[in-house]
Amino acid sequence: MTGLGLITPLGATLDKSWAALMAGKSGIGPITRFDAKDLETRIAGEVHDFDPLQYMDRKEAKRADRFAQFAVATAGQALADGKLEITKDLAPRIGVTFGSGIGGVETLVDNILVHEKDPRRTSPFMIPMMIMDMAAGEIAMKYGAKGPNLATVSACASSAHAIGEATDTIRRGQADVMLAGGSEAGLIKVAIGAFNAMHALSRRNDEPEKASRPFDTARDGFVLGEGAGIMVLERREFAEARGAKIYGRLAGIGTSADGYHITAPDPEGVGQSRAIAAALRSGNIDPSDVGHVNCHATSTPVGDVAETVAIRKAIGDHPVLTAPKGALGHLLGAAGAVEAIVTVLSIRDGVVPQTLNLENLDPAVSLDVVAGEPRKIKLDAAVNDSFGFGGHNVALVFTRN
Repeated sequence: MTGLGLITPLGATLDKSWAALMAGKSGIGPITRFDAKDLETRIAGEVHDFDPLQYMDRKEAKRADRFAQFAVATAGQALADGKLEITKDLAPRIGVTFGSGIGGVETLVDNILVHEKDPRRTSPFMIPMMIMDMAAGEIAMKYGAKGPNLATVSACASSAHAIGEATDTIRRGQADVMLAGGSEAGLIKVAIGAFNAMHALSRRNDEPEKASRPFDTARDGFVLGEGAGIMVLERREFAEARGAKIYGRLAGIGTSADGYHITAPDPEGVGQSRAIAAALRSGNIDPSDVGHVNCHATSTPVGDVAETVAIRKAIGDHPVLTAPKGALGHLLGAAGAVEAIVTVLSIRDGVVPQTLNLENLDPAVSLDVVAGEPRKIKLDAAVNDSFGFGGHNVALVFTRN
């Protein structure tokens, strides 16, 4: 990993997001993107400081859904961070794998409403703006990456799958460099209403900054967020030859399916534990060497506990845990990439950020979850978990070198 890009409700850059996370700030507040007064949930993790015109011209921005704007922006950040210029000669060996759970859903809904009034007013850009692969396509077109290019869709595991697939693309010899990550911008009224109908969201509207509470006994559902994360992955020899700084290594990848329920995880954590164990095996990492797990924990009653059951089965009870969604909310298809980057930064800086709003640890968790303030700890290996509706499970193992 040689370059990182990040847009979250805590800030529209890597440095802003990481500093705010370490300071214990919350990115969750009242919804401002639309009038939410008639919804049961009126809070979300919005990105307030993003300007697409810093990365695209006005015409490009107008013809791109917000999720694709995020994608282009984070890719630009990561390329700049990694000091990687995509030249004509390098372009065929540089690819993109990028994920999203719901893609350009805002564009889709807006055009449905327009179409119902007058079909002739439907935008000719609706299709390319809404389809989920367009973020990967926009990145390639903007920066000239002409190697393998694809999109991954596995709900909230989408961008973790993208990182895994990108790594395998390099290992197969099909690319020297891959831009891998995901984005989500689904903060629209019907999405909040749909998640409310599922009883999935927190309704703590009077205290939005305290609404997302992973592992806490008072958790009552997740908080929807938006954002993006991407990393530059390079074949080690290629990175060393150009003198790139190296954040660390993606050592292992594990995937599985629960085959259990459309939304709920297997409470015994069987599928999730298999993904974690597979990631450790693929990276030749002994469970005892894993010092930290960055958890998927969304602040739901069943999901948080099921994940800790899986961690104990696959790794043991010694790792230090954290859950960034306490500060960020749930970024759906972008969550895996964003939280993978947080994991990488934890290894780099030797510190695990606190789980925001964890005041009373659920006794069913019975693991060491960082709360109150960040914890200094030397990390040689850490695991990042990502799980999605439909029972999609991904675990990524990162090491210092």
